[in-house]
Amino acid sequence: MISLLDYGAGNVRSLRNAIHSLGFTLTEIEHPSDILKAERLIFPGVGAFGAAMERLHRLGYVEPLRAFLAAGRPYLGICIGLQALFEGSDESPGVPGLGIIPGRIRRFDPGGLAVPHMGWNDVRLARDSPLFGDYAGEKLYFVHSYYADPAAENLDWQLAMTDYGRPFLSAVEQGHIAAVQFHPEKSGSAGLRLLRRFLAADEPPPARITSASKRTPTRLAKRIIACLDVRTNDAGDLVVTKGDQYDVREAGEVRNLGKPVDLAQRYYDEGADEITFLNITAFRDFPLADQPMLEVLQRASERVFVPLTIGGGIRAFTDAEGVAYSALDVANAYFRAGADKISIGSDAVDAVEGFLRRGAKDGSTAIEQIARVYGNQAVVISIDPRRVYVRSPEDTGHHTVATRTPGPEGERFCWFQCTVKGGREGRDVDAVELARACEALGAGEILLNSIDRDGTGAGFDLELVQAVRSAVGIPVIASSGAGCVEHFAEVFAATDVEAALAAGIFHRREVPIRAVKSYLLEQGIEIRA
Repeated sequence: MISLLDYGAGNVRSLRNAIHSLGFTLTEIEHPSDILKAERLIFPGVGAFGAAMERLHRLGYVEPLRAFLAAGRPYLGICIGLQALFEGSDESPGVPGLGIIPGRIRRFDPGGLAVPHMGWNDVRLARDSPLFGDYAGEKLYFVHSYYADPAAENLDWQLAMTDYGRPFLSAVEQGHIAAVQFHPEKSGSAGLRLLRRFLAADEPPPARITSASKRTPTRLAKRIIACLDVRTNDAGDLVVTKGDQYDVREAGEVRNLGKPVDLAQRYYDEGADEITFLNITAFRDFPLADQPMLEVLQRASERVFVPLTIGGGIRAFTDAEGVAYSALDVANAYFRAGADKISIGSDAVDAVEGFLRRGAKDGSTAIEQIARVYGNQAVVISIDPRRVYVRSPEDTGHHTVATRTPGPEGERFCWFQCTVKGGREGRDVDAVELARACEALGAGEILLNSIDRDGTGAGFDLELVQAVRSAVGIPVIASSGAGCVEHFAEVFAATDVEAALAAGIFHRREVPIRAVKSYLLEQGIEIRA
């Protein structure tokens, strides 16, 4: 009997779907006594260490879980399921972990690297293990700000290392107890093979277990993300569309470029590193009543085993019966439907304006609430800026750049004004200011669009991207304007962003994802092959 310990942290649906796709069935842990009845136990999770341990204590799971582990019974921890095995974490001082493995969880020191460590990296095995019997050196998906520190006292647990500024423990194992920092359910075919190795314990090992001879440092890959703008068309059908400078209509009709789940499956098969759904259907009064988008996530997570991000409607609201829902309630529904990250757009601008007026955090924003429970890696900020030209930096109080693209009257400087409501309304906040404030509030990633470049095929706005990338210490996704494979190499070389996103050129098959990756590989840029 394979049992899943779902304590309510993030997207567990994708793990269930991955296990079911491999032909195995799961039972759910619903009571503390169920833990000791399990034959094989999987403990997944994302989020903050303290919130995870508090939840485990509240459910009465801590003592039976310790007993299960003390007996050396088969266990696979994923992400928080690895970190909880240690004595404690710098993320939540004073909160004890399960104490099975000596040592603490530490926070990455940025030192020029973006934190969280987010994306596709590989592992360096310290010894052979049946769990990695099918591993052939592929990239695996990581998303975390805290790491398990390898130390002399936990040497006998150390199975694999990964490098990100420093080596950290990406896998531990002793006897039948194993845990990994990456997400196998989000690591494509390589992750699914590892899951099968744990689930099918009675199957004989392969003739050759992967050698632990690789000693070179591992490297984080640049990510290529496919974005699907989803909305209802005039007939009421949910379709993927694409705008030109945010206008999605052509000859009076909403452009229909395909069905969301089918396109997501196609991009997964073609090698996309992540899939982003942006729900652009009108500004909904009741986000939790948006069953079509929840269904899109549910169905996509059954077929797509890379990270899924959802944006649109992640905010507090009151329904027709006067029942109030927080942004955290809405985010939780999306996570439970299959999302790994949520994207906040217009509401982030409102949150930042309030934050700047107060001069301090007060816990009221959606960014703070969601990051506190699910971790900052779960919160993406979608910024929609447009250029505002000025003759001199002294003409504005905003962050300006000297531009190589002069304004309509020959202006040589510009700032990037943040907009809301699909780009229809500008605010007195610039993109650099917004990105910094959102990082301070707890966001873990920036999705940086450009109204000026959207749908043009003229290339990413490198001046905008560089201004924001150099201002924050969290990962940045460049978006808007890609028209050829060279544009992807250009933005990575010129700005060192962690990811690049495109939509229309992928939907219309003008630039296949495989062609992008082949070109990047030729240019010596690290990718997930």
